[in-house]
Amino acid sequence: MLEDADNCSFCDAPLAEAGERLEPVAVGAGSSIRMAATAASASPRSSSAEEQSVEPEWRREVSRRLEDYRARRGRLCPDDSQSGLPFSRRSRIREEQAVQERQREAERQRQAERQRIRMAQRKTERVEICVQPELDFSTAAHERAHPQTALIPVASLIERRKAGFLDAIFLGLTYAGFLGLFRSLGGQLVLEKADAVVYLAVFFLFYALYFSLFTTCAESTPGMQLLCLTAVRLDGTVPDTRQLLWRSFGYLLAGATLMLGFLWALWDEDHFTWQDRISQTYITGAMPLIEQDAVELPADRRTFARR
Repeated sequence: MLEDADNCSFCDAPLAEAGERLEPVAVGAGSSIRMAATAASASPRSSSAEEQSVEPEWRREVSRRLEDYRARRGRLCPDDSQSGLPFSRRSRIREEQAVQERQREAERQRQAERQRIRMAQRKTERVEICVQPELDFSTAAHERAHPQTALIPVASLIERRKAGFLDAIFLGLTYAGFLGLFRSLGGQLVLEKADAVVYLAVFFLFYALYFSLFTTCAESTPGMQLLCLTAVRLDGTVPDTRQLLWRSFGYLLAGATLMLGFLWALWDEDHFTWQDRISQTYITGAMPLIEQDAVELPADRRTFARR
């Protein structure tokens, strides 16, 4: 046992590696002295520092396999530097905090983007509050009537006054003849309030018949015919029966309002009366135009107006 041997006498295995120093160790009194191999380094402090700085082999293997797995899945980014696995509790806490911080930062960015979009929409949005809509008469089906041709001008107010004065004379003579006939047949003419109302009602009846019959059947009253005046459409053509009936209604309405419909021509821009506006016709001293399709009337359309 005290011999200096390099190999074991039983298994022929080396007893010490290169660089190791064999020192005799005393086991106890009366016992034999055995040779024990102790590995002594030249500087023990530097050896311990190198062992701490060198990463264990199994960690390097795990990191390498993790990188291979990421490379196969295509998730390996140039700036994705994950150093190994967080085997300590403190490193796991740091990773969780970093992930939460990134999530909070992303949420703040999304909120800021939504706020910016909302502000941009609020700036470009235009709110109009209309309590009462505007009345657009320009798009109405029956817009304000105007003469459509300069060849058929509107008769002057002086001519129309003369025609109206003649019609008033004719109407007064007719009414006076009716009262004379009534008196000759034994009737009594009494000037009282009740009788005055009856006289006015009868006069309005004569007025309505006078203008209705002559307007519908002859297109003009006797006073207008004496001054060569006639009623035409806005385009200068001869009006049809429907328009003449509306013109007769306009005469009735104008007389029922104490001739206000006739006085309306003083303020109208075209010197139109109520009957002109209602029937879409007007009084002129020129010859009306003749439509090409106005000679032959449809079978279902009958009119008293001359064509």
